[in-house]
Amino acid sequence: QVQLVESGGALVQPGGSLRLSCAASGIIFSISTMDWYRQAPGKERVLVARIFRDGSTTYADSVKGRFTISRDNAQDTVYLQMNSLKPEDTAVYYCNVPAFSRSWGQGTQVTVSS
Repeated sequence: QVQLVESGGALVQPGGSLRLSCAASGIIFSISTMDWYRQAPGKERVLVARIFRDGSTTYADSVKGRFTISRDNAQDTVYLQMNSLKPEDTAVYYCNVPAFSRSWGQGTQVTVSS
């Protein structure tokens, strides 16, 4: 079964940086498209970044130029490097596999506040 474990969330000041990790199991990671989503209180869960098997990426306009998604196929792990963080980035961050989109991990809390 698919298992996704997010980590790395923290309280950080505006303008700061954070790197999130998602360890995946139960999938053939190297051929899987991987996503990062986030959900702020009272809002819908939204896609913020996607990385394909060939390493190409897409980003939501709200994070473009500040966030970078990457993957390490040897570790079955996808990362989200977040720079120039803003209070509006505050959310629970989740990774997801589109091929198994019903499977969600616990998420990791990111709070951007002074």
